[in-house]
Amino acid sequence: MNLLETINNDIKKAMLAREKEKLEALRAIKNAILVQKTEKGAPADLSEDTSIKLLQRLVKQRKEAAEVYQQQKREDLAQPELFQAEIIQSYLPEQLSEQQITERIKFIIEETGAQGMKDMGKVMGKASKDLAGKADNKVVSSIVKDLLS
Repeated sequence: MNLLETINNDIKKAMLAREKEKLEALRAIKNAILVQKTEKGAPADLSEDTSIKLLQRLVKQRKEAAEVYQQQKREDLAQPELFQAEIIQSYLPEQLSEQQITERIKFIIEETGAQGMKDMGKVMGKASKDLAGKADNKVVSSIVKDLLS
């Protein structure tokens, strides 16, 4: 079952359960998928990798919006954004802990033979592919910097 079918089924369940906030988040996902599918040159079905990137972008948007609302002391607007981010994140693969990310990056550094900061691009390229959807690139980048310096 692809992501769109899963979302459609969950929309039906949320409608029956009268979960208004969850329904908003699910409809936002569905909307983003449909927009992505109708873009020029887009394939008929989204790949898993494209779906993960799409969901990550939606989560990031929600978290950034919530942060802005919190800075403006508008918790009433921040809470729905955080709730939607949580719902959207539930469709992403489970995120790795910092310790697991560090272990994988150490392995990548050994594998690529990286010596210092000059090899960061090499390590980040491989790490981005290996950890796609499983770790936030900001976290990966900071760990790579720490290990290479």
